[in-house]
Amino acid sequence: MNRMMAIVEREMRKFFRSPTLMLASMIFPLVQLIVLGNAFGGKIKDARLGVVDQDGGTQALKIRQAFDSVRANMRTFMPVYYNDEATARDDVRNGKIQGAVIIPPQYSRRVYEQDRPQIALVVDNSDNFMSSTLEQELSDITTALNQPTIEPRLLQQTVLQIVELYPYIEYMKYLLPGSITLAMFVSVMIGGGMLYIDDKARGVHEGYLVTPITKTEMVFGLNLAGAIKAVLTGVVITVIGALLAGVSTIFNPATVLGLFIMIGLTSIAFNTMMFLLMVRVDDPLVPRAIFGILNTLLFFPSGSIYPVQAFPTWLRVIAKADPFTYAVHGFKGLLLKESGLTAILPDMLYLAIFGTVALAIATPLFKRTM
Repeated sequence: MNRMMAIVEREMRKFFRSPTLMLASMIFPLVQLIVLGNAFGGKIKDARLGVVDQDGGTQALKIRQAFDSVRANMRTFMPVYYNDEATARDDVRNGKIQGAVIIPPQYSRRVYEQDRPQIALVVDNSDNFMSSTLEQELSDITTALNQPTIEPRLLQQTVLQIVELYPYIEYMKYLLPGSITLAMFVSVMIGGGMLYIDDKARGVHEGYLVTPITKTEMVFGLNLAGAIKAVLTGVVITVIGALLAGVSTIFNPATVLGLFIMIGLTSIAFNTMMFLLMVRVDDPLVPRAIFGILNTLLFFPSGSIYPVQAFPTWLRVIAKADPFTYAVHGFKGLLLKESGLTAILPDMLYLAIFGTVALAIATPLFKRTM
């Protein structure tokens, strides 16, 4: 045990003497959390919506009043009034406005006669998020316009009542579990994979064998040191990220216990995975070259940015085997849902089994290389 801890001490001293490595493993995920958390998932505001009123009647006036109400309250869009349809369509095509509503002639008369009144929404569907937001907003407005002035005493239609289990979760909060997981992976990649290959190329590992340290002790010592680095990174990013995102669940003692367990198991799973990938590699450029590939292959299919249920079948298979998926799900359950340990038990079991299997495979491979 003392010989193994000597390896851990040497690795930790080297890690703390290189502040650049520490900052690189922590700042990138924090920057991603802040930028992506504010750039994605926000509600559309102050979009420019052209309005071409070719009717000018009382019913067209009701539509314009509804648009003015949206501008004053939700601010989803600001109406910009046009005199002709062609100019409005050209401005949508050129990107000057994000959409245009066309109120055709005789619209008010058709409403009074109940003769299939219609209005048109012209959208630039090259931006699906913007177009779907405008379509949803206009659908809500037309639904409100179609409501009878006097409600019937007995409601004959089925009404959907939505019950939300949790308060509104901003995208930064939604992204936090993925950022914690990514920070730990970056720490393992830099503090474990790259340093491991560099030490191997310099002959440090062969130097260990001159001492009474055995190969098995080297394996456990190197993996323990890498796991400790990932744990430190995970704790720092969890605390800072939760404070930045406004997640108050970190002050719950039960949640704190679950987070420590998840961080420990995730660090072990990631470090043993990286050790298995790098155990037969000799070229120091290899881990740097495959960093982007591993990041894309492991992080994005994990459900940290987009739900796994939206993936095609082949990508779901990758997500099913990806340890990122279980780490993200576990952190999400603790931080966003305040789930107990029972709810994330399958995630913890998978990470523990994954780490054990990866280490069991990597150990004999490592002994063959020395």
